[in-house]
Amino acid sequence: MGLLVTEGPRLSLVCHGRCGVAVVRISGSAATTALRCMVGLGNQLPPPRTALLRSITDPHSKEVLDRGLVLWFPAPHSFTGEDSVEFHIHGGPAVITAVLQALGSVPGMRPADAGEFTRRAFHAGKLDLTEVEGLGDLIHAETEAQRRQALRQMSGELGRLYQDWSHRLKRTLAHVEAFIDFSEDELIEEGVLDQVDISVCELQAEIEQHLKDERRGERLRSGVHVVIAGATNAGKSSLLNTLCQRPAAIVSPIAGTTRDVVESALDIGGFPVLLSDTAGLRDSPDLVEQEGVRRARERVQQADLTLLVVDSTILPSEEQEAAALLLEHLRSVLSSQVQPGAGRCLLVLNKTDLLPEAQREKLNLGLRRVSGLPPVCLISCQTNEGLKDFLTVLQSSIKTMCGDPLSGAPTLTQARHRAHLQQCVAALAQYRRYRDSDLALAAEGVRLALTNLGRITGRVGAEEILDIIFKDFCIGK
Repeated sequence: MGLLVTEGPRLSLVCHGRCGVAVVRISGSAATTALRCMVGLGNQLPPPRTALLRSITDPHSKEVLDRGLVLWFPAPHSFTGEDSVEFHIHGGPAVITAVLQALGSVPGMRPADAGEFTRRAFHAGKLDLTEVEGLGDLIHAETEAQRRQALRQMSGELGRLYQDWSHRLKRTLAHVEAFIDFSEDELIEEGVLDQVDISVCELQAEIEQHLKDERRGERLRSGVHVVIAGATNAGKSSLLNTLCQRPAAIVSPIAGTTRDVVESALDIGGFPVLLSDTAGLRDSPDLVEQEGVRRARERVQQADLTLLVVDSTILPSEEQEAAALLLEHLRSVLSSQVQPGAGRCLLVLNKTDLLPEAQREKLNLGLRRVSGLPPVCLISCQTNEGLKDFLTVLQSSIKTMCGDPLSGAPTLTQARHRAHLQQCVAALAQYRRYRDSDLALAAEGVRLALTNLGRITGRVGAEEILDIIFKDFCIGK
């Protein structure tokens, strides 16, 4: 696919393999010139947003380069808000190259920079920054849940939430500044600051609640980090290979085979997962293995979910003794900040094919009754016994972490959103802190909050504040 825009003499070819159809998009003031030159329409233009089958020719030699569909999008009713043209041509490299070279000979044409069409759409007010980010996420979505979240954000739902907060903050700031500037002239109604106080408290509470999302949207966007941890020879690498359905890690009966972190990206139930196999946790005089163990513990601390794999053959037959051993093992593996039953860990008892059936049943029923243990799954990577139930529990845990992207309020998807919203909350706290002692400094807190919200959507302006002041109070009428 080739992308070109007007206003610039440069030309480069953008060709990526072969495809059935390639779309060449042109945007800007010279789009109509290119359309007339390449299709031979003279002074006429095709009906807007109507596909026409035409011969596409070289504007100088008049040689037919291809036969394809042509569409015309007059401003402002186009993606970029500018005059735009699309050529739908055959996707062979020779055809694409010929058409792009011909377009390069048209005065005022140059190739688009990366993301330039979307940038122009943003500057034309067609998209705010959250919608731009949603579009980018949709293009890069690899799972069904990612697609749903990106599509919801691209539709503008998250942006509308932030725009609503921005509108309320603009009105709040306008009222505070009007009180500062005009209260002595008795042009301001009584109780204005009381309404401001209520509005600031409500906004601060709403934003703080929005931030208490446990990073669901960010997890869904970047993938849930799932770490397989446990002692040597527990079957961690076998579990990784079973989940990946390929030999991603070396498996051997020799303890300490895995020395480094082995990662694999998976789609589990429509949710993106970055699965990491780690070195077996034990004391070792080997310096390389010591580094592997250090990295393993570091990954466990950073993990969204830890799969603690235990060799079921080493467990005592009595359920209470087995539970005590597992709890001790959990405390030695998990960081002090993670509680075993906090939904951040699954206990995977492997090698159950080596246990008598009666002992398997006893463990399965007994451990479920023990409080303080995370969900327990009995599996055999050798025979795949219990794997289906384990995958159900794993998928349920991941879904809980990511949430349903189509239900409830839209969630945060970018770290920068979170940073700006945290700064917004701090700025609103500044208003409340200085409200009675220094109203000008309190107003600055509201202004900072508005600026940080505007940085998320890319839209904020001082002129809008003045518009609200004069509209609400009719000052200077």
